[in-house]
Amino acid sequence: MSRIVVIGGGIAGLSAAAALSEDAEVTLLEGERAVGYHASGRSAAMYFDSYGNETVWALNRGSRAGLEAAGVLSPRGVLMVAPMGFEGFEDAAQGMAEIGVAEAQERVPILGPAVARAAWIEEAFDIDTDLLLQGFAKAVRAAGGRVVTGASVTSIVRDGAVWRVETAEETFVAERLVNAAGAWADGIAAMAGIAPKGIQPYRRSMARLPAPGGHDVTGWPFLLDAGETWYAKPDAGKWLVSPADEDPVEAQDAWADDMVLAEGLARYEAMVTAPVTRVEGSWAGLRSFAPDRTPVLGPDPAEPSFIWCAGQGGYGFQTSFAAARLVADLVFRRAPTLAEEAVNALSPGRF
Repeated sequence: MSRIVVIGGGIAGLSAAAALSEDAEVTLLEGERAVGYHASGRSAAMYFDSYGNETVWALNRGSRAGLEAAGVLSPRGVLMVAPMGFEGFEDAAQGMAEIGVAEAQERVPILGPAVARAAWIEEAFDIDTDLLLQGFAKAVRAAGGRVVTGASVTSIVRDGAVWRVETAEETFVAERLVNAAGAWADGIAAMAGIAPKGIQPYRRSMARLPAPGGHDVTGWPFLLDAGETWYAKPDAGKWLVSPADEDPVEAQDAWADDMVLAEGLARYEAMVTAPVTRVEGSWAGLRSFAPDRTPVLGPDPAEPSFIWCAGQGGYGFQTSFAAARLVADLVFRRAPTLAEEAVNALSPGRF
């Protein structure tokens, strides 16, 4: 059985490792002490099949059956709102049904008079991210693979027909190497002598607020500004609000910028009747995109034993099953179930 090392213990790496474990001996390396620590542990965790570009839509839809079978989806719905004079509402609300402002206010009672238009989609779900991550990790271990945490990669060398991947504690040898390192993906490529793909991390911040106006927010939908300048959603009886920031940064353990949060909360407050009186906590994660904002999945054209599984942006959880299956199909030279057009759009060879 062939050996594969997967670098990165977020949703991209864990899902790929689980799919690859069906036909190979897989070792997953994560530099932090727990899987899902960076971007995957700070996700808004929604499944919304028309989120992203058309190639991402194909991955979303190809993943739904797997997400349902894993038991990680729960109904949430998405409500989009826009102020008077907002241009491009129809494009922003593609795939949604326009509803009246009064109906929108029934769904989210704190919506204020600034809301002029609204759109709704029922088919949107919360994702239990921890259950999904642990399910993939369990699948790797059940197949005889390893999930090694606290294993920061210090060196990658191509040695004949194998890769030698060194950490402070151990050297791992495999015929194939999967780069699922998220914000660090281009750095891992450079370490391996592979040309980077221009994958850029962007900071996305979040604030946790008390339930606004004392409302029970449990049944409220994901609330999205049509201009994508903020969004909000319920979380364990609290109310999360993001300024939807997308500031380019170096790969890092990200933190929220107070000014960015304040500006985003002000944009949110302009559309609601309940003022923000207290922020109970805040954090930030990294969303990493290729230049065309489409994931990079498959063998590198210059070195096919180096496999990309990166650039998922904010779509990693909802695309996980289809993305992992595509990586496994390409590695083991099976005909992909994904449409050829989407496979080509995801290929590392497009750069």
